[in-house]
Amino acid sequence: MSASQDHDVVVDVARSRLSDFWKLEDYWAIWNGFAILLVAFICFAGSGPREAVEKQLAPQLAVLKAEQERAPFKTIAWYNANAKKDGVQARRNDAGKFFAEYLGTPRRWATNIVESFYLSEDDAKARREKAADAHTKAKAATAAVLETAQTAEKAAAEAKFGDANLNKTASAAVEKWQSEVKKEARARDAATVKGYNLFTTLPVICLVMGLFFAVGITFMGGNVPKFLVAFLAVCFVAILAQCFGNQTQMRYYGVSAEAWAIIIGMIVANTLGVPEWLKPGLNVEYYIKTGLVLLGAEILMSKILAIGIPGIFVAWVVTPIVLIVTFIFGQKVLKIESKTLNITVSADMSVCGTSAAIATAAACRAKREELTLAIGISLAFTATMMILMPMGVKALDINPVLGGAWIGGVVDSTGAVTAAGAVLGPIGMATAATVKMIQNVLIGFTAFGVAVYWVTVVDRQAGVPINPFEIWHRFPKFVIGFLLASIFFSVLGGSFGGPVASATIDQGVIRGLSGGLRGWFFVLAFTAIGLSTDFRVLGKYFKGGKPVILYIFGQSFNACLTLTMAYIMFHLVFPDITESLLKGALR
Repeated sequence: MSASQDHDVVVDVARSRLSDFWKLEDYWAIWNGFAILLVAFICFAGSGPREAVEKQLAPQLAVLKAEQERAPFKTIAWYNANAKKDGVQARRNDAGKFFAEYLGTPRRWATNIVESFYLSEDDAKARREKAADAHTKAKAATAAVLETAQTAEKAAAEAKFGDANLNKTASAAVEKWQSEVKKEARARDAATVKGYNLFTTLPVICLVMGLFFAVGITFMGGNVPKFLVAFLAVCFVAILAQCFGNQTQMRYYGVSAEAWAIIIGMIVANTLGVPEWLKPGLNVEYYIKTGLVLLGAEILMSKILAIGIPGIFVAWVVTPIVLIVTFIFGQKVLKIESKTLNITVSADMSVCGTSAAIATAAACRAKREELTLAIGISLAFTATMMILMPMGVKALDINPVLGGAWIGGVVDSTGAVTAAGAVLGPIGMATAATVKMIQNVLIGFTAFGVAVYWVTVVDRQAGVPINPFEIWHRFPKFVIGFLLASIFFSVLGGSFGGPVASATIDQGVIRGLSGGLRGWFFVLAFTAIGLSTDFRVLGKYFKGGKPVILYIFGQSFNACLTLTMAYIMFHLVFPDITESLLKGALR
Protein backbone atom coordinates (compact mmCIF):
# COMPACT_ATOMS: atom_id res chain seq x y z
CA MET A 1 0.00 0.00 0.00
CA SER A 2 1.38 3.40 -0.99
CA ALA A 3 1.96 6.31 1.36
CA SER A 4 -1.01 8.17 -0.15
CA GLN A 5 -3.24 5.14 0.38
CA ASP A 6 -2.08 4.90 4.00
CA HIS A 7 -2.94 8.56 4.44
CA ASP A 8 -6.40 8.02 2.94
CA VAL A 9 -7.07 5.13 5.33
CA VAL A 10 -6.03 7.26 8.34
CA VAL A 11 -8.28 10.10 7.17
CA ASP A 12 -11.23 7.73 6.69
CA VAL A 13 -10.72 6.27 10.19
CA ALA A 14 -10.49 9.77 11.72
CA ARG A 15 -13.70 10.82 9.96
CA SER A 16 -15.39 7.65 11.15
CA ARG A 17 -14.36 8.30 14.76
CA LEU A 18 -15.56 11.91 14.54
CA SER A 19 -18.92 10.89 13.07
CA ASP A 20 -19.42 8.58 16.07
CA PHE A 21 -20.37 11.66 18.08
CA TRP A 22 -23.63 12.09 16.12
CA LYS A 23 -24.19 8.58 14.77
CA LEU A 24 -23.73 6.30 17.78
CA GLU A 25 -26.44 5.59 20.33
CA ASP A 26 -24.12 5.93 23.34
CA TYR A 27 -23.20 9.49 22.43
CA TRP A 28 -26.80 10.43 21.78
CA ALA A 29 -27.63 9.15 25.26
CA ILE A 30 -25.03 11.61 26.57
CA TRP A 31 -26.30 14.54 24.47
CA ASN A 32 -29.90 13.80 25.48
CA GLY A 33 -29.02 13.54 29.16
CA PHE A 34 -26.93 16.70 29.12
CA ALA A 35 -29.69 18.62 27.32
CA ILE A 36 -32.20 17.67 30.02
CA LEU A 37 -29.76 18.50 32.83
CA LEU A 38 -28.97 21.86 31.23
CA VAL A 39 -32.66 22.80 31.13
CA ALA A 40 -33.09 21.61 34.72
CA PHE A 41 -30.03 23.58 35.84
CA ILE A 42 -31.28 26.80 34.23
CA CYS A 43 -34.74 26.39 35.76
CA PHE A 44 -33.73 25.35 39.28
CA ALA A 45 -30.05 26.03 40.01
CA GLY A 46 -29.19 29.06 37.89
CA SER A 47 -28.38 32.41 39.44
CA GLY A 48 -32.02 33.54 39.74
CA PRO A 49 -33.44 30.40 41.43
CA ARG A 50 -30.38 30.07 43.60
CA GLU A 51 -30.61 33.64 44.91
CA ALA A 52 -34.30 33.17 45.70
CA VAL A 53 -33.53 29.96 47.60
CA GLU A 54 -30.69 31.54 49.56
CA LYS A 55 -32.96 34.41 50.58
CA GLN A 56 -35.64 32.01 51.80
CA LEU A 57 -33.17 29.82 53.67
CA ALA A 58 -31.24 32.56 55.47
CA PRO A 59 -33.62 33.17 58.43
CA GLN A 60 -34.21 29.43 58.97
CA LEU A 61 -30.49 28.65 58.98
CA ALA A 62 -29.94 31.46 61.49
CA VAL A 63 -32.54 29.96 63.84
CA LEU A 64 -31.10 26.46 63.46
CA LYS A 65 -27.62 27.69 64.32
CA ALA A 66 -28.84 29.68 67.31
CA GLU A 67 -30.86 26.76 68.70
CA GLN A 68 -27.96 24.34 68.29
CA GLU A 69 -25.79 26.69 70.34
CA ARG A 70 -28.50 27.33 72.92
CA ALA A 71 -29.66 23.80 73.78
CA PRO A 72 -28.08 20.31 73.88
CA PHE A 73 -31.12 18.80 72.14
CA LYS A 74 -33.33 19.69 69.17
CA THR A 75 -35.82 22.22 70.45
CA ILE A 76 -39.29 23.12 69.25
CA ALA A 77 -37.92 26.20 67.52
CA TRP A 78 -35.24 24.03 65.85
CA TYR A 79 -37.83 21.63 64.44
CA ASN A 80 -40.06 24.47 63.25
CA ALA A 81 -37.14 26.15 61.49
CA ASN A 82 -35.98 22.84 60.03
CA ALA A 83 -39.46 22.15 58.64
CA LYS A 84 -39.49 25.57 56.97
CA LYS A 85 -35.98 24.90 55.63
CA ASP A 86 -37.06 21.59 54.13
CA GLY A 87 -40.05 23.35 52.62
CA VAL A 88 -37.74 25.60 50.57
CA GLN A 89 -37.58 23.71 47.27
CA ALA A 90 -36.59 25.17 43.92
CA ARG A 91 -39.14 22.96 42.14
CA ARG A 92 -41.95 24.92 43.72
CA ASN A 93 -41.37 27.74 41.25
CA ASP A 94 -43.44 28.17 38.08
CA ALA A 95 -41.18 25.92 36.00
CA GLY A 96 -41.40 23.18 38.61
CA LYS A 97 -45.20 23.34 38.71
CA PHE A 98 -45.32 23.15 34.91
CA PHE A 99 -43.03 20.10 34.76
CA ALA A 100 -44.86 18.41 37.64
CA GLU A 101 -48.16 18.67 35.80
CA TYR A 102 -46.88 16.99 32.64
CA LEU A 103 -44.47 14.49 34.19
CA GLY A 104 -47.22 13.00 36.33
CA THR A 105 -47.58 9.21 36.10
CA PRO A 106 -50.68 7.10 36.88
CA ARG A 107 -51.72 7.59 40.52
CA ARG A 108 -52.17 5.09 43.30
CA TRP A 109 -55.47 3.13 43.26
CA ALA A 110 -57.10 0.21 45.05
CA THR A 111 -60.15 -1.15 43.21
CA ASN A 112 -61.16 1.45 40.61
CA ILE A 113 -58.53 1.61 37.86
CA VAL A 114 -60.01 4.86 36.53
CA GLU A 115 -58.75 6.62 39.68
CA SER A 116 -55.23 5.99 38.43
CA PHE A 117 -55.90 8.50 35.65
CA TYR A 118 -58.83 10.66 36.67
CA LEU A 119 -60.43 12.08 39.80
CA SER A 120 -63.19 14.65 39.45
CA GLU A 121 -63.27 17.74 41.63
CA ASP A 122 -66.54 16.53 43.18
CA ASP A 123 -64.97 13.21 44.16
CA ALA A 124 -61.91 15.04 45.48
CA LYS A 125 -64.20 17.29 47.54
CA ALA A 126 -65.95 14.23 48.98
CA ARG A 127 -62.58 12.77 49.95
CA ARG A 128 -61.52 16.02 51.59
CA GLU A 129 -64.74 16.18 53.62
CA LYS A 130 -64.32 12.56 54.68
CA ALA A 131 -60.74 13.18 55.81
CA ALA A 132 -61.45 16.55 57.46
CA ASP A 133 -62.59 15.06 60.76
CA ALA A 134 -59.44 12.93 61.05
CA HIS A 135 -57.33 16.00 60.27
CA THR A 136 -59.10 18.03 62.96
CA LYS A 137 -58.50 15.29 65.54
CA ALA A 138 -54.84 15.02 64.48
CA LYS A 139 -54.39 18.79 64.92
CA ALA A 140 -55.91 18.64 68.39
CA ALA A 141 -53.63 15.74 69.37
CA THR A 142 -50.60 17.63 68.10
CA ALA A 143 -51.59 20.78 69.99
CA ALA A 144 -51.98 18.83 73.26
CA VAL A 145 -48.58 17.17 72.92
CA LEU A 146 -47.01 20.50 71.91
CA GLU A 147 -48.19 22.09 75.11
CA THR A 148 -46.50 19.35 77.14
CA ALA A 149 -43.31 19.73 75.11
CA GLN A 150 -43.30 23.51 75.61
CA THR A 151 -43.67 23.10 79.36
CA ALA A 152 -40.84 20.56 79.53
CA GLU A 153 -38.56 22.65 77.32
CA LYS A 154 -39.28 25.77 79.40
CA ALA A 155 -38.28 23.94 82.58
CA ALA A 156 -35.01 22.83 80.96
CA ALA A 157 -34.33 26.37 79.71
CA GLU A 158 -34.96 27.87 83.16
CA ALA A 159 -32.24 25.53 84.45
CA LYS A 160 -30.06 26.90 81.63
CA PHE A 161 -30.00 23.39 80.16
CA GLY A 162 -27.68 22.31 82.96
CA ASP A 163 -29.97 19.62 84.41
CA ALA A 164 -29.48 16.33 82.52
CA ASN A 165 -32.80 14.88 83.71
CA LEU A 166 -34.77 17.96 82.66
CA ASN A 167 -32.99 17.93 79.28
CA LYS A 168 -33.83 14.25 78.77
CA THR A 169 -37.49 14.81 79.68
CA ALA A 170 -37.73 17.82 77.37
CA SER A 171 -36.05 16.01 74.49
CA ALA A 172 -38.42 13.05 74.80
CA ALA A 173 -41.44 15.38 74.92
CA VAL A 174 -40.28 17.27 71.82
CA GLU A 175 -39.67 14.00 69.93
CA LYS A 176 -43.17 12.81 70.84
CA TRP A 177 -44.57 16.09 69.53
CA GLN A 178 -42.66 15.54 66.27
CA SER A 179 -44.23 12.11 65.94
CA GLU A 180 -47.68 13.69 66.20
CA VAL A 181 -46.66 16.38 63.69
CA LYS A 182 -45.92 13.66 61.13
CA LYS A 183 -49.28 12.01 61.76
CA GLU A 184 -50.99 15.37 61.32
CA ALA A 185 -49.13 15.91 58.06
CA ARG A 186 -50.45 12.62 56.68
CA ALA A 187 -53.96 13.54 57.75
CA ARG A 188 -53.56 16.98 56.16
CA ASP A 189 -52.45 15.44 52.86
CA ALA A 190 -55.56 13.27 52.80
CA ALA A 191 -57.71 16.32 53.57
CA THR A 192 -56.22 18.46 50.79
CA VAL A 193 -56.41 16.04 47.84
CA LYS A 194 -57.28 17.71 44.53
CA GLY A 195 -58.88 16.47 41.35
CA TYR A 196 -56.71 15.49 38.39
CA ASN A 197 -57.06 14.44 34.78
CA LEU A 198 -54.06 12.58 33.37
CA PHE A 199 -55.91 11.83 30.14
CA THR A 200 -54.93 15.34 29.03
CA THR A 201 -51.30 15.31 30.17
CA LEU A 202 -50.12 11.76 29.40
CA PRO A 203 -50.53 12.12 25.60
CA VAL A 204 -48.50 15.34 25.74
CA ILE A 205 -45.54 13.88 27.65
CA CYS A 206 -45.51 10.81 25.38
CA LEU A 207 -45.44 12.98 22.25
CA VAL A 208 -42.75 15.27 23.67
CA MET A 209 -40.54 12.29 24.64
CA GLY A 210 -41.05 10.79 21.20
CA LEU A 211 -39.97 13.99 19.45
CA PHE A 212 -37.05 14.31 21.87
CA PHE A 213 -35.71 10.85 21.04
CA ALA A 214 -36.53 11.34 17.36
CA VAL A 215 -33.73 13.91 17.03
CA GLY A 216 -31.14 11.23 17.73
CA ILE A 217 -33.00 8.70 15.58
CA THR A 218 -32.69 11.14 12.66
CA PHE A 219 -28.92 11.45 12.97
CA MET A 220 -28.53 7.72 13.52
CA GLY A 221 -30.25 7.05 10.21
CA GLY A 222 -33.63 5.82 11.47
CA ASN A 223 -37.06 6.39 9.97
CA VAL A 224 -38.59 9.10 12.17
CA PRO A 225 -42.30 8.69 11.21
CA LYS A 226 -42.12 4.93 11.78
CA PHE A 227 -40.25 5.47 15.04
CA LEU A 228 -42.83 7.95 16.38
CA VAL A 229 -45.76 5.65 15.65
CA ALA A 230 -44.01 2.73 17.34
CA PHE A 231 -42.82 4.89 20.24
CA LEU A 232 -46.34 6.02 21.08
CA ALA A 233 -47.46 2.38 21.17
CA VAL A 234 -44.57 1.53 23.52
CA CYS A 235 -45.61 4.51 25.66
CA PHE A 236 -49.14 3.11 25.91
CA VAL A 237 -47.83 -0.19 27.31
CA ALA A 238 -45.48 1.73 29.65
CA ILE A 239 -48.45 3.69 31.00
CA LEU A 240 -50.35 0.47 31.69
CA ALA A 241 -47.29 -0.87 33.51
CA GLN A 242 -47.10 2.24 35.70
CA CYS A 243 -50.81 1.95 36.40
CA PHE A 244 -50.55 -1.69 37.54
CA GLY A 245 -47.38 -0.92 39.51
CA ASN A 246 -49.28 1.72 41.49
CA GLN A 247 -52.11 -0.57 42.47
CA THR A 248 -52.18 -0.79 46.28
CA GLN A 249 -51.52 -4.52 46.59
CA MET A 250 -48.84 -4.48 43.90
CA ARG A 251 -47.00 -1.70 45.74
CA TYR A 252 -47.25 -3.68 48.97
CA TYR A 253 -45.69 -6.77 47.42
CA GLY A 254 -43.06 -4.77 45.55
CA VAL A 255 -44.23 -5.62 42.03
CA SER A 256 -43.01 -2.39 40.48
CA ALA A 257 -43.88 -0.61 37.24
CA GLU A 258 -40.61 -1.90 35.76
CA ALA A 259 -41.60 -5.49 36.53
CA TRP A 260 -45.05 -4.96 35.01
CA ALA A 261 -43.46 -3.41 31.93
CA ILE A 262 -41.51 -6.62 31.28
CA ILE A 263 -44.48 -8.85 32.17
CA ILE A 264 -46.95 -7.08 29.88
CA GLY A 265 -44.38 -6.83 27.11
CA MET A 266 -43.57 -10.54 27.30
CA ILE A 267 -47.24 -11.51 27.28
CA VAL A 268 -47.86 -9.42 24.16
CA ALA A 269 -44.71 -10.66 22.42
CA ASN A 270 -45.39 -14.32 23.10
CA THR A 271 -49.16 -14.40 22.44
CA LEU A 272 -50.22 -11.76 19.94
CA GLY A 273 -46.69 -11.25 18.66
CA VAL A 274 -44.92 -7.99 17.90
CA PRO A 275 -45.88 -6.53 14.52
CA GLU A 276 -43.18 -5.13 12.25
CA TRP A 277 -44.48 -1.56 12.59
CA LEU A 278 -43.84 -1.68 16.37
CA LYS A 279 -40.19 -2.80 16.19
CA PRO A 280 -38.68 0.65 15.38
CA GLY A 281 -39.79 1.77 18.86
CA LEU A 282 -38.01 -1.02 20.75
CA ASN A 283 -34.81 0.96 21.37
CA VAL A 284 -34.02 -0.56 24.75
CA GLU A 285 -30.47 0.73 25.13
CA TYR A 286 -31.26 4.20 23.79
CA TYR A 287 -33.90 4.83 26.47
CA ILE A 288 -32.11 3.33 29.44
CA LYS A 289 -28.67 4.76 28.61
CA THR A 290 -30.19 8.25 28.53
CA GLY A 291 -31.79 7.50 31.89
CA LEU A 292 -28.46 6.33 33.30
CA VAL A 293 -26.77 9.60 32.30
CA LEU A 294 -29.48 11.37 34.29
CA LEU A 295 -28.87 8.99 37.19
CA GLY A 296 -25.31 10.31 37.38
CA ALA A 297 -26.60 13.72 38.49
CA GLU A 298 -28.26 12.06 41.50
CA ILE A 299 -24.99 10.65 42.85
CA LEU A 300 -23.63 13.54 44.88
CA MET A 301 -20.31 13.26 46.70
CA SER A 302 -21.64 15.36 49.58
CA LYS A 303 -24.09 12.58 50.46
CA ILE A 304 -21.42 9.93 50.07
CA LEU A 305 -19.07 11.81 52.40
CA ALA A 306 -21.86 12.25 54.96
CA ILE A 307 -21.90 8.52 55.64
CA GLY A 308 -18.13 8.32 55.68
CA ILE A 309 -15.64 5.50 55.35
CA PRO A 310 -17.94 2.72 56.69
CA GLY A 311 -20.40 3.16 53.83
CA ILE A 312 -17.59 3.31 51.28
CA PHE A 313 -16.13 0.04 52.61
CA VAL A 314 -19.52 -1.68 52.54
CA ALA A 315 -20.15 -0.62 48.93
CA TRP A 316 -16.69 -0.51 47.33
CA VAL A 317 -14.96 -3.44 49.03
CA VAL A 318 -17.76 -5.98 49.25
CA THR A 319 -19.17 -5.38 45.76
CA PRO A 320 -16.11 -6.30 43.64
CA ILE A 321 -15.42 -9.33 45.84
CA VAL A 322 -18.97 -10.59 45.36
CA LEU A 323 -18.84 -9.91 41.61
CA ILE A 324 -15.59 -11.85 41.10
CA VAL A 325 -16.54 -14.77 43.38
CA THR A 326 -19.96 -15.14 41.76
CA PHE A 327 -18.48 -15.08 38.25
CA ILE A 328 -15.90 -17.74 39.20
CA PHE A 329 -18.64 -19.85 40.81
CA GLY A 330 -20.65 -19.66 37.60
CA GLN A 331 -17.69 -20.72 35.46
CA LYS A 332 -16.01 -23.31 37.68
CA VAL A 333 -18.91 -24.86 39.60
CA LEU A 334 -22.05 -24.31 37.52
CA LYS A 335 -20.07 -24.37 34.26
CA ILE A 336 -22.36 -21.85 32.58
CA GLU A 337 -21.56 -22.01 28.88
CA SER A 338 -22.09 -18.31 28.16
CA LYS A 339 -19.53 -16.13 29.94
CA THR A 340 -21.45 -13.02 28.89
CA LEU A 341 -24.60 -14.32 30.62
CA ASN A 342 -22.55 -15.22 33.69
CA ILE A 343 -20.92 -11.79 34.06
CA THR A 344 -24.18 -9.93 33.32
CA VAL A 345 -26.10 -11.82 36.03
CA SER A 346 -23.16 -11.44 38.43
CA ALA A 347 -22.92 -7.67 37.87
CA ASP A 348 -26.70 -7.20 38.08
CA MET A 349 -26.80 -8.99 41.41
CA SER A 350 -23.63 -7.59 43.01
CA VAL A 351 -23.43 -3.97 41.87
CA CYS A 352 -26.80 -2.25 41.59
CA GLY A 353 -29.29 -4.21 39.53
CA THR A 354 -30.47 -3.32 36.07
CA SER A 355 -28.25 -0.26 35.63
CA ALA A 356 -25.10 -2.30 36.14
CA ALA A 357 -26.49 -5.11 33.97
CA ILE A 358 -27.00 -2.71 31.06
CA ALA A 359 -23.47 -1.29 31.33
CA THR A 360 -21.88 -4.71 31.77
CA ALA A 361 -23.83 -6.26 28.91
CA ALA A 362 -22.60 -3.45 26.65
CA ALA A 363 -18.99 -3.94 27.76
CA CYS A 364 -18.97 -7.70 27.11
CA ARG A 365 -21.43 -7.52 24.20
CA ALA A 366 -23.96 -9.88 25.75
CA LYS A 367 -26.99 -10.90 23.73
CA ARG A 368 -30.24 -9.07 24.40
CA GLU A 369 -31.85 -12.31 25.62
CA GLU A 370 -29.08 -12.70 28.20
CA LEU A 371 -29.64 -9.16 29.44
CA THR A 372 -33.39 -9.77 29.59
CA LEU A 373 -32.90 -12.93 31.63
CA ALA A 374 -30.56 -11.17 34.07
CA ILE A 375 -32.97 -8.28 34.56
CA GLY A 376 -35.98 -10.60 34.94
CA ILE A 377 -34.28 -12.64 37.66
CA SER A 378 -33.18 -9.46 39.40
CA LEU A 379 -36.65 -7.91 39.45
CA ALA A 380 -38.24 -11.10 40.79
CA PHE A 381 -35.78 -11.44 43.67
CA THR A 382 -35.72 -7.70 44.39
CA ALA A 383 -39.48 -7.68 44.99
CA THR A 384 -39.01 -10.53 47.49
CA MET A 385 -35.98 -9.14 49.26
CA MET A 386 -37.39 -5.65 49.74
CA ILE A 387 -40.07 -7.29 51.91
CA LEU A 388 -37.99 -9.95 53.68
CA MET A 389 -34.88 -7.94 54.55
CA PRO A 390 -36.61 -5.27 56.70
CA MET A 391 -38.40 -8.13 58.47
CA GLY A 392 -35.03 -9.77 59.09
CA VAL A 393 -33.55 -6.53 60.42
CA LYS A 394 -36.38 -6.18 62.92
CA ALA A 395 -36.33 -9.86 63.90
CA LEU A 396 -32.59 -9.65 64.63
CA ASP A 397 -33.10 -6.33 66.48
CA ILE A 398 -30.49 -4.59 64.31
CA ASN A 399 -30.30 -0.81 64.69
CA PRO A 400 -31.52 1.25 61.69
CA VAL A 401 -28.02 2.36 60.62
CA LEU A 402 -26.61 -1.16 60.37
CA GLY A 403 -29.89 -2.46 58.94
CA GLY A 404 -30.03 0.33 56.38
CA ALA A 405 -26.42 -0.29 55.32
CA TRP A 406 -27.18 -4.00 54.91
CA ILE A 407 -30.24 -3.33 52.78
CA GLY A 408 -28.44 -0.70 50.71
CA GLY A 409 -25.60 -3.08 49.92
CA VAL A 410 -27.76 -6.10 49.06
CA VAL A 411 -31.08 -5.08 47.48
CA ASP A 412 -30.58 -4.34 43.78
CA SER A 413 -32.89 -1.50 42.76
CA THR A 414 -32.49 2.02 44.17
CA GLY A 415 -36.27 2.40 44.44
CA ALA A 416 -36.63 -0.92 46.24
CA VAL A 417 -33.78 0.01 48.60
CA THR A 418 -35.54 3.25 49.54
CA ALA A 419 -38.86 1.47 50.09
CA ALA A 420 -37.26 -1.28 52.20
CA GLY A 421 -35.22 1.22 54.20
CA ALA A 422 -38.34 3.28 54.90
CA VAL A 423 -39.69 0.35 56.95
CA LEU A 424 -36.82 0.98 59.37
CA GLY A 425 -37.66 4.67 59.70
CA PRO A 426 -36.07 7.84 58.29
CA ILE A 427 -32.55 7.01 59.53
CA GLY A 428 -32.65 3.51 58.06
CA MET A 429 -34.03 4.82 54.78
CA ALA A 430 -31.39 7.56 54.50
CA THR A 431 -28.55 5.13 55.30
CA ALA A 432 -29.82 2.50 52.85
CA ALA A 433 -30.28 5.01 50.03
CA THR A 434 -26.85 6.56 50.62
CA VAL A 435 -25.04 3.19 50.62
CA LYS A 436 -26.84 2.30 47.38
CA MET A 437 -25.82 5.67 45.93
CA ILE A 438 -22.18 4.93 46.79
CA GLN A 439 -22.55 1.53 45.14
CA ASN A 440 -24.02 3.10 42.00
CA VAL A 441 -20.70 4.89 41.44
CA LEU A 442 -19.23 1.48 40.56
CA ILE A 443 -21.34 1.21 37.39
CA GLY A 444 -18.68 2.93 35.29
CA PHE A 445 -15.73 1.17 36.92
CA THR A 446 -17.42 -2.21 36.52
CA ALA A 447 -18.06 -1.58 32.83
CA PHE A 448 -14.44 -0.55 32.30
CA GLY A 449 -13.11 -3.55 34.24
CA VAL A 450 -15.29 -5.97 32.26
CA ALA A 451 -14.18 -4.39 28.97
CA VAL A 452 -10.50 -4.80 29.95
CA TYR A 453 -11.02 -8.39 31.14
CA TRP A 454 -12.89 -9.39 27.97
CA VAL A 455 -10.24 -7.98 25.66
CA THR A 456 -7.17 -9.22 27.57
CA VAL A 457 -8.48 -12.60 28.80
CA VAL A 458 -11.72 -13.84 27.24
CA ASP A 459 -10.99 -12.75 23.67
CA ARG A 460 -7.37 -13.91 23.91
CA GLN A 461 -8.52 -17.36 25.05
CA ALA A 462 -10.74 -17.44 21.98
CA GLY A 463 -7.72 -16.76 19.79
CA VAL A 464 -8.36 -13.05 19.21
CA PRO A 465 -5.17 -10.94 19.36
CA ILE A 466 -5.06 -8.33 22.11
CA ASN A 467 -5.93 -4.89 20.77
CA PRO A 468 -5.83 -2.06 23.33
CA PHE A 469 -8.16 0.03 21.17
CA GLU A 470 -10.77 -2.71 21.50
CA ILE A 471 -11.11 -1.79 25.18
CA TRP A 472 -12.26 1.67 24.12
CA HIS A 473 -14.63 0.20 21.52
CA ARG A 474 -16.17 -2.12 24.12
CA PHE A 475 -16.38 0.48 26.88
CA PRO A 476 -19.95 1.86 26.94
CA LYS A 477 -19.47 5.56 26.18
CA PHE A 478 -22.65 6.64 27.95
CA VAL A 479 -20.85 5.83 31.21
CA ILE A 480 -18.67 8.89 30.53
CA GLY A 481 -21.82 11.03 30.61
CA PHE A 482 -22.91 9.29 33.81
CA LEU A 483 -19.59 10.10 35.52
CA LEU A 484 -19.38 13.67 34.21
CA ALA A 485 -22.91 14.41 35.42
CA SER A 486 -22.03 13.07 38.87
CA ILE A 487 -18.79 15.07 39.06
CA PHE A 488 -20.38 18.31 37.83
CA PHE A 489 -23.32 18.30 40.21
CA SER A 490 -21.16 17.11 43.11
CA VAL A 491 -18.79 20.05 42.59
CA LEU A 492 -21.73 22.40 42.08
CA GLY A 493 -23.39 21.17 45.26
CA GLY A 494 -20.15 21.62 47.19
CA SER A 495 -19.85 25.21 46.03
CA PHE A 496 -23.47 25.96 46.93
CA GLY A 497 -23.32 24.48 50.43
CA GLY A 498 -25.50 21.75 51.92
CA PRO A 499 -28.91 23.43 52.42
CA VAL A 500 -28.78 25.40 49.16
CA ALA A 501 -27.58 22.36 47.23
CA SER A 502 -30.39 20.25 48.67
CA ALA A 503 -33.01 22.85 47.74
CA THR A 504 -31.70 23.54 44.24
CA ILE A 505 -30.16 20.26 43.06
CA ASP A 506 -31.98 17.49 44.92
CA GLN A 507 -35.28 19.37 45.24
CA GLY A 508 -34.87 21.18 41.94
CA VAL A 509 -32.77 19.69 39.17
CA ILE A 510 -33.47 16.08 40.14
CA ARG A 511 -36.96 16.03 41.60
CA GLY A 512 -38.13 18.91 39.45
CA LEU A 513 -37.27 17.42 36.04
CA SER A 514 -34.44 14.91 35.51
CA GLY A 515 -35.62 12.35 38.08
CA GLY A 516 -39.14 12.25 36.64
CA LEU A 517 -37.87 11.80 33.10
CA ARG A 518 -35.41 9.13 34.24
CA GLY A 519 -38.30 7.16 35.67
CA TRP A 520 -40.16 7.40 32.37
CA PHE A 521 -37.09 6.33 30.37
CA PHE A 522 -36.50 3.29 32.57
CA VAL A 523 -40.08 2.07 32.24
CA LEU A 524 -39.94 2.62 28.47
CA ALA A 525 -36.73 0.54 28.35
CA PHE A 526 -38.24 -2.32 30.35
CA THR A 527 -41.35 -2.23 28.18
CA ALA A 528 -39.14 -2.54 25.09
CA ILE A 529 -37.25 -5.40 26.73
CA GLY A 530 -40.50 -7.29 27.36
CA LEU A 531 -41.77 -6.70 23.84
CA SER A 532 -38.43 -7.89 22.42
CA THR A 533 -38.39 -11.15 24.39
CA ASP A 534 -39.19 -14.46 22.74
CA PHE A 535 -39.60 -17.29 25.26
CA ARG A 536 -38.33 -19.80 22.70
CA VAL A 537 -35.03 -17.94 22.39
CA LEU A 538 -34.85 -17.12 26.10
CA GLY A 539 -35.37 -20.75 27.08
CA LYS A 540 -31.98 -21.97 25.86
CA TYR A 541 -30.20 -19.53 28.21
CA PHE A 542 -32.29 -20.75 31.13
CA LYS A 543 -31.19 -24.38 30.66
CA GLY A 544 -30.99 -26.24 33.96
CA GLY A 545 -31.99 -23.16 35.91
CA LYS A 546 -28.29 -22.29 36.27
CA PRO A 547 -28.79 -18.48 36.05
CA VAL A 548 -31.22 -18.63 39.00
CA ILE A 549 -28.83 -20.81 41.00
CA LEU A 550 -26.04 -18.37 40.19
CA TYR A 551 -28.15 -15.43 41.39
CA ILE A 552 -29.19 -17.19 44.61
CA PHE A 553 -25.60 -18.16 45.42
CA GLY A 554 -24.26 -14.70 44.69
CA GLN A 555 -26.97 -12.88 46.61
CA SER A 556 -26.62 -15.20 49.61
CA PHE A 557 -22.87 -14.61 49.66
CA ASN A 558 -23.52 -10.88 49.19
CA ALA A 559 -25.95 -10.75 52.12
CA CYS A 560 -23.55 -12.51 54.49
CA LEU A 561 -20.47 -10.54 53.49
CA THR A 562 -22.29 -7.19 53.47
CA LEU A 563 -23.73 -7.73 56.94
CA THR A 564 -20.32 -8.78 58.27
CA MET A 565 -18.55 -5.78 56.74
CA ALA A 566 -21.29 -3.38 57.87
CA TYR A 567 -21.08 -4.71 61.43
CA ILE A 568 -17.28 -4.39 61.50
CA MET A 569 -17.24 -0.89 60.04
CA PHE A 570 -20.31 0.67 61.69
CA HIS A 571 -20.02 -1.00 65.10
CA LEU A 572 -16.43 -1.98 65.77
CA VAL A 573 -14.25 0.44 63.81
CA PHE A 574 -16.36 3.63 63.50
CA PRO A 575 -19.02 3.56 66.26
CA ASP A 576 -18.86 7.37 66.47
CA ILE A 577 -20.10 7.67 62.88
CA THR A 578 -22.96 5.30 63.67
CA GLU A 579 -23.86 7.44 66.68
CA SER A 580 -23.82 10.54 64.48
CA LEU A 581 -26.08 8.88 61.89
CA LEU A 582 -28.51 7.77 64.59
CA LYS A 583 -28.83 11.43 65.53
CA GLY A 584 -29.92 12.27 62.00
CA ALA A 585 -26.68 13.36 60.30
CA LEU A 586 -28.06 12.36 56.89
CA ARG A 587 -31.09 14.61 57.10
